[in-house]
Amino acid sequence: MPIIQVSMIEGRGEEKKAALVKALTEAAVDSIGAPRESVRVILNEVPNTNFGIGGKTAKELGR
Repeated sequence: MPIIQVSMIEGRGEEKKAALVKALTEAAVDSIGAPRESVRVILNEVPNTNFGIGGKTAKELGR
């Protein structure tokens, strides 16, 4: 059972997250032949103040 974990800055809508879950599931099915029903996707949303990029928070960078 493949488990795909994604950490990303919070703020995307439900439709975008659903599209990501679908695309990642399809990628696992296509690339490793995983049965679709066995694929698990976990989305971890992180506040932009808790996400660092190049030594600055994402908030500092306007993301």
